[in-house]
Amino acid sequence: MPREIITTPDAPGSPLYSQAVRAGGHVYVSGTVGIDMVTGTLAGDTIQEQTRQALANCETILKRAGAGLEDVVEIGILLARPDDFAGLNEEYARWFPSDSPARYVAKLGVELPGILVSIRATAVTA
Repeated sequence: MPREIITTPDAPGSPLYSQAVRAGGHVYVSGTVGIDMVTGTLAGDTIQEQTRQALANCETILKRAGAGLEDVVEIGILLARPDDFAGLNEEYARWFPSDSPARYVAKLGVELPGILVSIRATAVTA
């Protein structure tokens, strides 16, 4: 099964990883943080602001791959501060009000300055 690298300048990226990879009917989105690509800075200091932007960045990458949030079957969330769980859920529920994908939440193991959340997703397109 061939794989296709998905990239867009409209979401955070790095030469160290692919923003997403399509393999078969699946799109695997790498962990994405809440950087606003218009300003080049974090979307804010709260978990809600960063979650909102991280999900918007995931959506942008998925769109580039021909998918959307409605195609997501699994979300992985890494929190820098476990105490932010309630705030994460507050914003997350706005994006997935029903028929939510499978999800896991864990503690982000690496401390990155200002980063409160990293979100990855797997979508099915076929």
